[in-house]
Amino acid sequence: MQSALAVLYPAQCVGCGETIDDAHGLCGKCWSETPFITGHVCDKCGVPLPGESDGAADLCDDCMVLNRPWSRGRAALLYQGQGRHFVIGIKYYDRLDHVPAAAGWMARAIRPFLTSDLLVVPVPAHWTRMFRRKYNQAAELARALAKEADLEAAPTALVRPTRTEKQEKKSREERFANLAGKIVPHPKRGHVLEDRRVLLVDDVFTSGATLTASAEACLAAGAREVFVVTLARAAKDA
Repeated sequence: MQSALAVLYPAQCVGCGETIDDAHGLCGKCWSETPFITGHVCDKCGVPLPGESDGAADLCDDCMVLNRPWSRGRAALLYQGQGRHFVIGIKYYDRLDHVPAAAGWMARAIRPFLTSDLLVVPVPAHWTRMFRRKYNQAAELARALAKEADLEAAPTALVRPTRTEKQEKKSREERFANLAGKIVPHPKRGHVLEDRRVLLVDDVFTSGATLTASAEACLAAGAREVFVVTLARAAKDA
C-alpha cells in the first residue's frame, strides 16, 4: 500500500515542491540554501559560536549575562533566508505541510540531550491569536517533534491567560518585561509538569523572553528540569 501511494503521490521538497525520494525532506538545491545550525553552538540557546568546540559546554555573550531558567537549548535553523521562509510559512500562511520536516530537523538538533523521559510542551498562545490563526504553531511543532522522537507531549500544560503586546520592535528589556508572569501552568492540566524533565518548543528564538516565561512557569509547577528547542534562532550577525 505504501509503495502504491508513493507512486500516486510522490514525496515533494518542502522548499520548492520538486519530487524527491524521501518524504518531508528537501531537494539538493533547497538543502544547500537552508541555513542549518551545525558545529560549535551555545549550549543554552543554540546560536552558532566561532571556532571549534573542545567538547565543553560554551555559552554566547547573551547567555553568559542573562538568567536562562533552563539547562540546555538548541535550534535547527538560522532565522534568515530559507529558515525564515519556513517559520513564516508555518506561522502565518497555514503551511503545516512544513511541520513534519521541521520536526525532523529539530529532533536532530536536540540529540545532545535527547532522552526518552522528556515531556514535550509548546509555548502557549493566547486564545485570541489562536482564534485568528486557527492553530498554535508551537503546538503543531511540539506534537510533530514528540511523534518524531517518540516522546510524550502535553500540548496544553501551559496557558497564556492575558493577551500581551506583540514583541516586534521592542527592546530586549521590554520583551522580558512584556512577558514576565504572563505564562502560567494550566489550572487543570499543569500538574503533568510536576517532577518531569520538560522540553519546551517554540518556532523562533529571538531574545528568549517567551521561553524564559514558559520555563519559569514549568519550574513553578514542579518541573525537575527544563530544556528548550526552536525551529529557528535569530542571530545578531546572521
